[in-house]
Parts: sequence; structure tokens; C-alpha cells
Amino acid sequence: MDRIYYKLESTIKDTLNFFKNVWRFRKPLTNHHWWDNQSFLEFLQVSLTHMANNIEKYGTEIDGPRFKKVEMMRRASQLIKNYVEGSYIEMAESELGELILHDWEFEPSPDNPNCSQLVDKDTPEERSHNKKVFERSSEIEEQELNELLSILKGQDTTKFDKDLDWYKQFDGSGLKNWWD
Repeated sequence: MDRIYYKLESTIKDTLNFFKNVWRFRKPLTNHHWWDNQSFLEFLQVSLTHMANNIEKYGTEIDGPRFKKVEMMRRASQLIKNYVEGSYIEMAESELGELILHDWEFEPSPDNPNCSQLVDKDTPEERSHNKKVFERSSEIEEQELNELLSILKGQDTTKFDKDLDWYKQFDGSGLKNWWD
């Protein structure tokens, strides 16, 4: 009888957890498509945020390394958010100035009178500025993706000084270290 009660209790808990997770992951579930990486990253972001909140609030580990982990999880979550939202142009514009954009204007095509072509109103200086913003945007994206991968990978703990306290050398990174 105890075995049946345990199985029933376990099934009820699993079912409740399933519905909690469906609610928690509703946005990435809705956005998921086999051809796109965005929902995969959204799943990871939601999971990291949930984990960070709970480790911060309920974690049993000592505060020092626990808070380092939480900080790294939150940073990883922010990096994923930046990627998913595609906010690199705005970041580059905040450093270099806004892109110089003109309203679209069309003129008849000299090659085909039945068609129109876009008029390029950018000056060489505007083109150069916009190119710098786009290049900086790509640099920021690459830096942030490398940072994210570095955070997930974590430190090489084999290089820690054995004579020093492990917790003082630990920076909180490393997916394999994020548990309580």
C-alpha cells in the first residue's frame, strides 16, 4: 500500500511541476521553431533566471561562492537577453552616435521605365559613420557571445593554487558548478 501511495504522490507532484514549467517556459515554448536558435536561448535564459533567484533566496551554500554563482547566472541571462533582443546596434549607437537614416525615396529606373529604384541620399561621411556603427555592433555581439560561452564553460580549476582557499579563487562561472 505504501508503494502505491508513493507512486500516486510522485505522479501528482510531477504533474504539478509539469504545469508550473509549462507556465514558466510559455514564451520559449510558443516561440520554438526547429529552424531557429532563439527559443533555445530563451529556454536557457528563463532557466538561469529561475535558478539564480532560487539559489540566491534558498541556497544552502555559504554566501561568498553562492552569490558569485548568482551574479554569473544573471550576467549570462543578460547576455542571452541582449542576443535574443538583438540590441547590439543600440549599444554601438550609444558609443558612436545614432545611425544616419534617410526616408526612402524612389526614382524611375533609367534601364526600365516601368520600374523604380531607390535613391541613395547618404553622403560619404554618413556611409562611413554607419559602417563604423555596424562594425562595432558586430564586435559587441562577438564579445558578448564569447563572454557567455566563457561563463558557461567556467574556470579551469586545475590551475587553482592548492595553497589558497578554493572559494577565493572561484569566480562563480561554470555551468557544472551551478547547483545547490
